[in-house]
Amino acid sequence: MKHSPFSFHGPVRAAARIALLAPFTVLIAAGAHAATPFDTPDTGFKGRVMVDTPVVVPGTEVKLAGRDFKPGQEIRLTYGGLALGSGQPVVVGADGTFRAEFSVPADAPIGQHSVVVSALKPAAALIHTLKVSPDVALSGEDRFAMTAQKVVPGLYQSAYSSKNNAIYVTSAVGRPPVNQTQLVKLDAKTLEIAKAVTPAAAPALPAGGAGRPGGNAPRDPGLFAVYGVAVDDVNGNVWVTNTRQNTVAVYRQSDLTLLKQFEPGLVPHARDVQVDEKAGKVYTSAFGTPNVAVFDAKKLEFVKNIEIKTTIAAGGPGGGAPKAFSPLSLKLDSTNHKLYTVSMSTNEAAVIDTQAGEVEKVFPVEGALSAIGVAFHAKTNRLLVAAQGSDNLLIVDLASGKTLHDVKVGAGSLNVAVDAGRGWAYVSNRAAGTVTVVDMDGKIVANLPGGSYPNHVADDGKGTIYLINKTRGSEDPEGDRVTRITPR
Repeated sequence: MKHSPFSFHGPVRAAARIALLAPFTVLIAAGAHAATPFDTPDTGFKGRVMVDTPVVVPGTEVKLAGRDFKPGQEIRLTYGGLALGSGQPVVVGADGTFRAEFSVPADAPIGQHSVVVSALKPAAALIHTLKVSPDVALSGEDRFAMTAQKVVPGLYQSAYSSKNNAIYVTSAVGRPPVNQTQLVKLDAKTLEIAKAVTPAAAPALPAGGAGRPGGNAPRDPGLFAVYGVAVDDVNGNVWVTNTRQNTVAVYRQSDLTLLKQFEPGLVPHARDVQVDEKAGKVYTSAFGTPNVAVFDAKKLEFVKNIEIKTTIAAGGPGGGAPKAFSPLSLKLDSTNHKLYTVSMSTNEAAVIDTQAGEVEKVFPVEGALSAIGVAFHAKTNRLLVAAQGSDNLLIVDLASGKTLHDVKVGAGSLNVAVDAGRGWAYVSNRAAGTVTVVDMDGKIVANLPGGSYPNHVADDGKGTIYLINKTRGSEDPEGDRVTRITPR
């Protein structure tokens, strides 16, 4: 008899070898000739499951929790039509919850695996996607000098100013209403705080809160919390995104005086911002829409939206109507007048011609799931894409749109920055707690410790990378830090 691909250590047992015929509840015992009895369907099924194990790598003991099931339902787990272990089925408690544990084999392939959660008495089922991430060992630490400085709670992004030799850092704590947020100026050499300001209170939110229809607006609208950040050394300004208020703001670099607070709702879920100092333009991604907003850097005025249309036709992955292109990270190539972005919803990349103010091309990124981070290496004309869902860095030839290298770097690959001189890409892996350094041939140069939840990496154009990481709690010594990474 063929054994299950997983070994199960909880109280779950499947009665026989089974084969999955459809992504629902029809399971038939292998080799059986008698008809399988059908149970009464759970017509109001609302059950859901989640993995309590933060990162699942090969060999991990997975803790699975279910909620909103019917009390007394019997739960079985299968993978590829085979039972995940042996034992009696898990019985849902009076509160509608259950817990189970199973081991992922040490040789389990990296990727997303469909685990079928079947219930009886009454009958229902769902498919849970279990992501098995690469387990990349730390390496090459001796090749880098790393200097860390704890700053303020809730760090998000950073940007380097060569004019002032300063780092501008955004911070925002928690979900709306956000009442703890700062824009901070650091000395790039010492990483000490030179100046910090707290943004003003935001106006009352409309019904539904944060632009979402339905429900009531929160009593406290919070502050104009800052998230994305970019510097304009020509005009001496700092641009930030106020994601929760769907807008942007501009501060003076020298003393962080607010110069312009744009009205809420102008840029839906404003995420990243890039400044083209040569052309005097500013670009902001509007996540959840197919737009990149354009501003005049000198006049501090909104110019227009550039719409990005997906290349995925109806009936593509998942069937039905295509999802809209939804831009996240931005990277500017001012020399060649290009702006690059990626879409988490469609796993595509877009190239915007900044001189023409229109999209040049859009193409799918092979090997990407939940594409989120983007960078560019001019010498090799390669786009670097960090994909959170597939835990990898994709090195893409921009001329052809083909993925040249698919590098598994660690759980939760989030952002990427490039040391152009050396041709090294630095990838922050939020769930793995690492920063992976990869060359343009797809080889891992080093895998460095990144502290708690590495969130963002930015380059200074001189070979130094600045890492932002978040925190696991108020007592976390490795959280809320800025780390300067310099090759020795």
